[in-house]
Amino acid sequence: MTETAKIVLEGVAKSFGSKHVLRGVDLCVQQGQSTVIIGGSGTGKSVTLKCVLGLISPDAGSITVDGQDVSRLRGRARETMLDKFGMLFQGGALFDSLLVWENVAFRMLQGRRKLPRHDARDLAIEKLRRVGLTPETADLYPAELSGGMQKRVGLARAIAAEPEIIFFDEPTTGLDPIMADVINELIREIVVEMGATAMTITHDMSSVRKIADRVAMLHDGVIQWEGPVDDIDATENPYVHQFVNGLAEGPIEAIR
Repeated sequence: MTETAKIVLEGVAKSFGSKHVLRGVDLCVQQGQSTVIIGGSGTGKSVTLKCVLGLISPDAGSITVDGQDVSRLRGRARETMLDKFGMLFQGGALFDSLLVWENVAFRMLQGRRKLPRHDARDLAIEKLRRVGLTPETADLYPAELSGGMQKRVGLARAIAAEPEIIFFDEPTTGLDPIMADVINELIREIVVEMGATAMTITHDMSSVRKIADRVAMLHDGVIQWEGPVDDIDATENPYVHQFVNGLAEGPIEAIR
């Protein structure tokens, strides 16, 4: 661990009954770094993020954010830690009954940093502009938007509170290749512009190449390989080689 480490996982294990999902995950994410965790479905990528957020308690190991053990935080200390995070959910997770601007400003309307509604709306419109949506979008409902626009709204919500850390859960799922590339470009631009630390989970290699500084391969409950994104095509690691090239043969067995 270095002085600039933002998130550190050491020996993190988590089981659900007899199913051992995480068996000892070690990962260090540096301040301002974009780390992408790759791996097949059911390998524990989402569980890893939930453990960092404190939504799931690991059975063993430690997770620190800015040097604080997240498992030990309670009450106001935990709320302060969570204020550092923003998240783009896989399915968008927008509230159908709220207007777009109310979705974007949800934390400012409901959370500890509550703002007057007109100020919250102004902030939401500013963030919508940042992701390429017009002010007119603010007064629509999510159901009136295309899938790509909904994803942009989700991204605007993720950055609304100027978080230090942003999590992206399968950010391009359900999007066509062109819109997926647009979202990847936006994510990269925003993370760099904000100087945020980013953790992304995905199986989309185009996203990996576009937004990652470093890549971690999670399989069988542990990090099988971790390194710079530029090394993923050159590494001789058999797990990475099979996954990146979409090969049927290799150490990763297809679930049938």
